[in-house]
Amino acid sequence: MNGSNIVQYVVVRSDLIKSLEWPVGAVIAQACHAVTAVTHLFYVDEHTQRYLEDLDNMHKVVLEASDEKNLIGLKDKLEENNVKHKLWIEQPENIPTCLVVKPYPKEDIQKYFKKFKLFKT
Repeated sequence: MNGSNIVQYVVVRSDLIKSLEWPVGAVIAQACHAVTAVTHLFYVDEHTQRYLEDLDNMHKVVLEASDEKNLIGLKDKLEENNVKHKLWIEQPENIPTCLVVKPYPKEDIQKYFKKFKLFKT
C-alpha cells in the first residue's frame, strides 16, 4: 500500500477573515504552523511516514469552521475518538485558529469532516 489514499485534513476558522478581519496571509500562517506542528508531533507515525514518502503528491483537504465553537467541537469529537491532531492556538492572544489531523487513510478519517465545507475567502 502506498501513500495515495492517505490524506491530511486542515480546518481553519473562516470568521478570522470574514468577521475579525485578519489578513489572509496571517490565517494561512496559522494553517502552516499547525501542519508543521502535527508533522513534528507524529513524525514517527506509520501513516505520516508513508505520507511524506512522495512529497510531490501529498493530499491535503483544507476546510473551514465557521467560528471557534465549531472548531472546538471538532477537537472534542476527535479527542473522543482518539484521532491524533493538533489544535493551533495563536499566542499571546490565546485564540484557537486552526486544527490539523495527522495523515490518515481517507476511509478512516473523512467521516469526521463531512459537515465542513472547503475553505474559501
